[in-house]
Amino acid sequence: MLNEIFSQELPRSLQHLLERDQADGAFTLPRRSFLKIVGIGGLALGAFPHLALAQEATSGDVALLKPSQQPSAFVQIASNGEVTVTINRLEFGQGVQTGLPMILAEELDADWSLVRSRNGSNNNAYQDPIFGIHLTGGSNSIKNSFTQYRELGARARAMLLAAAAARWNVEVASLTTQSGMVLGPAGRKASYGELAETAMALPVPEKVTLKDPKDFRIIGQATTRIDAKAKSSGQQDFGIDMHLPGQLTAVVARPPVFGSKIASLDDSAARAIRGVKAVLRVPLDGGAEGVAVVADGYWQAKVARDALKVEWNSTAVEKVDSEKQLAQYRKLVRQPGPRQFDADMTPLASAPHQLEAEFVFPYLAHAPMEPLNCTVQISEGRAQLWTGTQFPGGDSTAAAKVLNLKPEQIQINVQTAGGGFGRRGVPSSDFIVLACEVAKAAHAVGLAVPIRTLWSREDDIKGGYYRPVYLHQARIGFDESGKVLAWDHSLVGQSILIGTVFEGQVKNGIDPTATEGMRAPYPLPMRLTVHHPELNVPVLWWRSVGSTHTAFVMETLIDEIARTTKQDPVDYRMTLFADQSPRHRAALQLAVDKSEYGKRQLPAGRAWGVAVHESFSSVVAYVVEASVQDGRPVLHHVTAGVHCNLVVNPRSVEAQVQGAALMGLSMCLPGGAITLKDGVVQQSNFADFSVPRITDTPEFAVHVVPSAEPPTGMGEPGLPALAPAFANAIASLTGKPIRQLPFKLT
Repeated sequence: MLNEIFSQELPRSLQHLLERDQADGAFTLPRRSFLKIVGIGGLALGAFPHLALAQEATSGDVALLKPSQQPSAFVQIASNGEVTVTINRLEFGQGVQTGLPMILAEELDADWSLVRSRNGSNNNAYQDPIFGIHLTGGSNSIKNSFTQYRELGARARAMLLAAAAARWNVEVASLTTQSGMVLGPAGRKASYGELAETAMALPVPEKVTLKDPKDFRIIGQATTRIDAKAKSSGQQDFGIDMHLPGQLTAVVARPPVFGSKIASLDDSAARAIRGVKAVLRVPLDGGAEGVAVVADGYWQAKVARDALKVEWNSTAVEKVDSEKQLAQYRKLVRQPGPRQFDADMTPLASAPHQLEAEFVFPYLAHAPMEPLNCTVQISEGRAQLWTGTQFPGGDSTAAAKVLNLKPEQIQINVQTAGGGFGRRGVPSSDFIVLACEVAKAAHAVGLAVPIRTLWSREDDIKGGYYRPVYLHQARIGFDESGKVLAWDHSLVGQSILIGTVFEGQVKNGIDPTATEGMRAPYPLPMRLTVHHPELNVPVLWWRSVGSTHTAFVMETLIDEIARTTKQDPVDYRMTLFADQSPRHRAALQLAVDKSEYGKRQLPAGRAWGVAVHESFSSVVAYVVEASVQDGRPVLHHVTAGVHCNLVVNPRSVEAQVQGAALMGLSMCLPGGAITLKDGVVQQSNFADFSVPRITDTPEFAVHVVPSAEPPTGMGEPGLPALAPAFANAIASLTGKPIRQLPFKLT
């Protein structure tokens, strides 16, 4: 069942997998009266998430509302009027801890200054209302929960109005609400806090009327994030900060080559270190073995791990080498293979202009600021986990399997996470399973206390699940006007779906996540051949998934065709869009206008660069200014044109575009690659897997195309177009197209 499996950073090509009607009552809780709960600080309108119960619908003939449609799991109103909204997603920097409460508070007509937020769990109520599983990914949080949170707020407001009407013996139609107050005839008024106890006992209306967008007073306003003060002052707790009574900390020694096992172990020196409680052999992801050191704290565990004498047996596993891998890919890319597009290539041989290109993209680590972690407490017949996860439902199933429990006996308390970019949403639940294996082994030797398993930065970067290596080769024929006559394209890269619950989406041998972003939105006659070799390196989606490489290929080649035919790259793209891509056209035109592209003279040594790309239903266009200084590419200014339909919080959109663009910049600069030698990952920390520093950060200007259409995603779409826009500017300066990431200028 979908609620028992993992989702992922969903590309467009996989949206249809989960976008299906759910059977009525699939996640409906049994009919029962609404439980009155006294919350901390006042009477609750709804129960705490783990106690949320189904409420009566207004009509006995109407099927019960699903948990995800009931205010009881999402809204708590204290007697002082504070409104606490539970978010059904992982907050790991994208701003849903503010955006989702804004949506609910809009329809609730709450006083925004009194709105708070809290994290959810693996409770059924917090499943994605469209997909029916627990999911933070694919830039779907605001997109999929926009209507859901509006209806939750409207239902809660209706209950408050009904409570006030009963108190004053008046018709509901005679009442209005304003900033956390119900206003009635003859100057009567009551705060939401006063009405909460009565309102909570009332049935939840099945249908509600939502506001006209023109009446929004919260949605669309530039709003400071709820967690801004805590994060800027160092008071925000993340999963890594978990501290429970009696808690111990574990770190794990992993083999240098993926999949290796322990040949011999001498742990005497480690056990002798003060504070060490146990040294345990544990199974690792992919059939490997590791050694967990459990101690009073991280430092004791880390020092003891360093003292272990472990010999590893890697004879049975492949030892991937980056140089040999590239040579292998270059042989494979020329071989026949399955095709996604299969246009006629006959015109290629006689085309007036022919272009041949090869692109190389390396493995990429996610490298979030907060390394992976998970705290596990095993009690009689139950277990609780505290972690920042994108898939609490799927992870609870994986944890239950390790701990020999049922999924309903697992409670996952979702913690705010310091980044993730896909790494906290893994089909294998590798870091969750590891933490459970460690806790189970510790419990077996008498350590019946919470165990927090921490990954170091080095563990995180060396630990696998990278964006795959990709090799592209293209042969393009076009005429003097830039009309493409034939585009023969091949790509090679590991599949991120094979071996997961999504393997069924691999059709005709092609993983759709590897090819998303190819060709569209340009109406080109393309033949696309795809190869998916299997290698001993764990791979995973990485922020914006396939668009991390396909956008670069498409947008740099489109630019090169424009330069070859002496056309302005913006004009050329607009011609290709014609009338078929109005959102692309609008985003690009906005970026062009705001940057004064072509109208403003750039300083000597600088050039314009342009790119536009759609991912996760949103379009982002960049116009950048760049230069080359002492042989190093420098990005000076970025102007973004964004089409994401209705914007809930403009500040979040701006922050997401800036953050995604900087992550895109990380692909371009020296040090932005993971490489292997004889099976061993060569990078280990930010000294050798670099990210942009403050001195690399350009000036940003983010502009959004006005729209009243339902919002689309913004967590990922800001990434893909940055690298090709930057590359196109450098190519204009040097006359040489860039075919490799990180950039190689010589």
